[in-house]
Amino acid sequence: MSGPLDGVRVLDLTAVLMGPYATQILGDYGAEVIKVEAPDGDVMRDVGPMRNPRMGPIFLNTNRNKRSIVLDLKQDAAREVVLRLATQADVFVCNVRPQAMARLGLSPADVQAVNPAIIYASLVGFGSGGPYAGRPAYDDLIQGMAGVPSLMAQMAGEPRYAPLTIADRTVGLAAANAILAALFHRERTGRGQALEIPMFETMVQYSLADHLGGATFEPPLGPMGYQRLLAPERKPYRTTDGYLCVLIYNDRQWAAFFDRIGRGDLKRDPRFADHGSRSRHVGDLYGLLGQIIATRSTAEWVELMRDADIPCAPLNSLDDVLTDEHLTAIGFFREQDHPSEGRIRGMDVAAKFASTPADIRRHAPRLGEQTLEILRETGYDSAAIDSLLSTGAAIAHSNS
Repeated sequence: MSGPLDGVRVLDLTAVLMGPYATQILGDYGAEVIKVEAPDGDVMRDVGPMRNPRMGPIFLNTNRNKRSIVLDLKQDAAREVVLRLATQADVFVCNVRPQAMARLGLSPADVQAVNPAIIYASLVGFGSGGPYAGRPAYDDLIQGMAGVPSLMAQMAGEPRYAPLTIADRTVGLAAANAILAALFHRERTGRGQALEIPMFETMVQYSLADHLGGATFEPPLGPMGYQRLLAPERKPYRTTDGYLCVLIYNDRQWAAFFDRIGRGDLKRDPRFADHGSRSRHVGDLYGLLGQIIATRSTAEWVELMRDADIPCAPLNSLDDVLTDEHLTAIGFFREQDHPSEGRIRGMDVAAKFASTPADIRRHAPRLGEQTLEILRETGYDSAAIDSLLSTGAAIAHSNS
């Protein structure tokens, strides 16, 4: 059976992480994704370790379900290939700055001139109309501007970036959602449109949805910040033999916990009597919890917490995640034979569709692996293809 986006064609002019993550989601859901790469290729190809040049693990895990064509967009002939591909596409996605796309002759107006029904999605650092529009942006920069390292400093004493490409991945998800919404609108109306998905605004919304706090009201009713998330004591708790991740949250769970550890008196402590009181004294509460957790082993706490229906789990290392019993049981980590990289491990599509299952249909492509077949499908004959190759406007993968 085909995925829910079967029949949708995506022309992908993105690189690094934010755009490729968005288009991989669309590919996982069944869309045909044509990845247009510059002659040097997506820079993430070069982030190792790797068995062969240009095939690093982050690239492999962000570009499955795509085909690669290499075009030198500085040449007019290559631009014409993109426009011809656009006439046959439903979605055009780029994360090059708008002024650069305009210089290439691939602005929204240029692309919509050849296909008015296309969805043109531009992933940018900053929204148009503001003083930051057109500036370059990367994950670390956007994390900092959205206040993420400052939140880390309130917890840990110094500003640190989250050790994930959290801005790129979050904005990639937002872009996939926006594209799906635009496709739904086009299905109803027949009209395409241009989309702008900005990193800065998306991440500010992401961080302040938790931390706008008292500034939600005008005049403000208190400081910004969700204190439970900012409590320095909010962290995996050390046990006698490891660490425990636990979130005791509602009144029932706290009462059950206090009863099981023989501290019924804490249910009557005015600081911890209800959700509002606990929120105001969350530092005291989490500090006390850390002292209590330190008295028993991880296994003892897991048994006690699960008996009380309190969410908990041992702290996993990255190695532990690979052998997690749940992920093993559902076959989440999938191995496949890649034509150049041999046996590789990837992750399954998390979302499950009962009637139109998402699936991994293609390996991440070698640079220009499908240049020739894409050109043929687009209507170029042998002479035209030879001309594109001889001038370097297009480049095909070589097995040598």
